[in-house]
Amino acid sequence: MTFPSAVPLAFDGSGVDGSLFSSVTGIAKDTPWLNQPVETWTNLGLGVFAVLMLIAWWNARRRDAAAMALALAVPVSVVAAFAVAEVIKKVVAEARPCHSMPHAYVVDSCPAPNDYAFPSGHTTVAAATVAALFLLDRRLSAVAAVFAVVEAFTRVYVGAHYPHDVIGAAVIALPVAYWTSLALRRFATPAVNGMAKGRLRPLLTASSSSTARSAH
Repeated sequence: MTFPSAVPLAFDGSGVDGSLFSSVTGIAKDTPWLNQPVETWTNLGLGVFAVLMLIAWWNARRRDAAAMALALAVPVSVVAAFAVAEVIKKVVAEARPCHSMPHAYVVDSCPAPNDYAFPSGHTTVAAATVAALFLLDRRLSAVAAVFAVVEAFTRVYVGAHYPHDVIGAAVIALPVAYWTSLALRRFATPAVNGMAKGRLRPLLTASSSSTARSAH
């Protein structure tokens, strides 16, 4: 289905890096056997970041209240970064590549014209997770960074975004998530301390007995 009347109302980002976009989607055209796995991953791969958040929370139970505050801040920071990206997306109103470059090879289905391209929402979530985890666990953040790069590449590979869409998403998400987590650590740590003494204790801190067993 096409939407010719609405497309001219949106910004055409093909002039920014349309040739690079075509080079990446050219890989997809030459490797049709890989298209379905990549298309599946580009959507379901976000689950990896949810798993990393759960691991961060689980590990934070064995640390102090500040660490737990950071663990709880990760999903909040991701949502904050995504919200900022969505506002920017509406302001910029960049047409998806399938509208601006109708003859380009695209694996992903073409969305409606008001589903804009800049910045990439998937990459925003991925990059925000990297930044939020950085304050809590550098190793988990490094793992997230690897998957974030893969996620960004797949968004271009399937033809959903231009390269500048995913780069812009990272530029936006990283500072927003980082500073949001930093602020939440400062203001939420006392609350976590208080809640850890009540019924939520099992969710916020490991019991002394289990900690002792793990030490042996």
